[in-house]
Amino acid sequence: MGPDVDLHARLVAGDLDVLAAAYDEHGPFVYGVAIKITGSRASAEEITQDVFVGLWERPLSYEPRYGSLRGWLVSKALHVSAVRAEVG
Repeated sequence: MGPDVDLHARLVAGDLDVLAAAYDEHGPFVYGVAIKITGSRASAEEITQDVFVGLWERPLSYEPRYGSLRGWLVSKALHVSAVRAEVG
């Protein structure tokens, strides 16, 4: 079982420590994408929070057999950032 599969199983089980570990490992990438697209630190911080809260609230929305957690998180950040940049 790969690390993302294990992480996914722990998220589904409600393991808050694994969410913190995922944030520590992947948060800078999510934030980097968000700030690059929005140009705003405040927006990037909100987007990063939204992406990780979404992962916590809906862990089944990420499926490790389709790709890495980092890829999934960055994809979410790209989408949310683009929507906010378009609206804002």
